[in-house]
Amino acid sequence: MVAETVVLPEQLIQPLFVMEGSGKPEPVKSMPGIERFSISAIVEKCRQLIELGVYGVALFPKTPEEKKTPDGAEALSPDCLVCRTIRAIKAAVPECVVFADIALDPYTTHGHDGVLCEDERDIDNDRSVEILAKMAINNAAAGADFVAPSDMMDGRVAAIRRALDANGFSETGILAYSAKFASAFYGPFREAVGSKKEKNVTGLSKKTYQLAPANRREAIREAALDEAEGADMIMIKPAGTYLDIIRDVRERTDLPVAAYQVSGEFAQIMAAETLGWLDGNAVRDESLIAIKRAGADLILTYFAESYARDFRNRY
Repeated sequence: MVAETVVLPEQLIQPLFVMEGSGKPEPVKSMPGIERFSISAIVEKCRQLIELGVYGVALFPKTPEEKKTPDGAEALSPDCLVCRTIRAIKAAVPECVVFADIALDPYTTHGHDGVLCEDERDIDNDRSVEILAKMAINNAAAGADFVAPSDMMDGRVAAIRRALDANGFSETGILAYSAKFASAFYGPFREAVGSKKEKNVTGLSKKTYQLAPANRREAIREAALDEAEGADMIMIKPAGTYLDIIRDVRERTDLPVAAYQVSGEFAQIMAAETLGWLDGNAVRDESLIAIKRAGADLILTYFAESYARDFRNRY
């Protein structure tokens, strides 16, 4: 009755990994309980999530190695893995809200979120933005409710908004990864989508385009820029170690604010539970409350399904 903060299943978005083929789900080793699914299995998973009250899913592909190129050309195919998945979900479970990731790292041989300059010493920002805008159009045409640029290229929100509007997708929303920090918590995700490299083949770090963890004011500035460029929602990533940024952005915008409880945050809780050091469900619930209390309206979390199931059983 007097709880000031409540996390509802409807406020959660479940990230899902999709793979080619029709085989059994593949476990992600560094994320206990998380799997890669075939398209048909993901459709069934979406049905299950809807029944639990989780209406949002964020899709991430594991692109076959033979389809990866330096320029990530597979991302522009209307029949790429993600586009086929979106069409299947919207045909079978139309009430499911689909967020399509817009970035090139699952499609490039070098694992970066954009294409490289000729000397491979930097990201070609403008060329990358052109590709991302085309990618957004394809995902919108497939039926995505939101496109979610996670690349952190400059000016991409404005370019995507113009491209969507010019091609008849003015109602497709943009969830902007506005404050995406160069975090050490992304490792398990990169394993899940197959973008993790044994060594840095280019010598180029993602720190050149993601935010420095030390920079609070810069994060606020980036969020304001994305809002001005036409974002419909603002995202902070990671969530748990950046609660102050969530609060800062919440106090400066009227847009919905999302936060991504990332793979490393999930993995560390699951690891501690496996070792018997923590009560995993209790820590899960407390961490989600903290993110919501900081000001997030929506939370992307790998705990969405388990939290929603326990929430329904509890209430």
